Amino acid sequence: MLHHVIVSFGRDSEFEFKMAGGASVDDARKWFDHEFNVLGCSVITPTGKILAVDRILSVAKYAGAARFHEQRTWAEQFAKYTGALLGRDLIRVDVEHYRIGY
Repeated sequence: MLHHVIVSFGRDSEFEFKMAGGASVDDARKWFDHEFNVLGCSVITPTGKILAVDRILSVAKYAGAARFHEQRTWAEQFAKYTGALLGRDLIRVDVEHYRIGY
């Protein structure tokens, strides 16, 4: 499956990635778990569970636009694992409004 992932930090700061699949869901979960912890992400949820979309949004938010701009390999991994975890062909990660669209 071809994934098109758009990560937006606002109208003037968007990053687009188009890539074929290739990562497993398990690898994607591990990558996001690792990055979530390394970045010191924090999410408050009423149930105490952190959903996959919360991990994706938090990792993008805590990493910031500068990391997507300056660390292309890391940004491509983010996009690859986002595609694997959500399994959609078009994914928009809207960091500014803290939401994911398909």
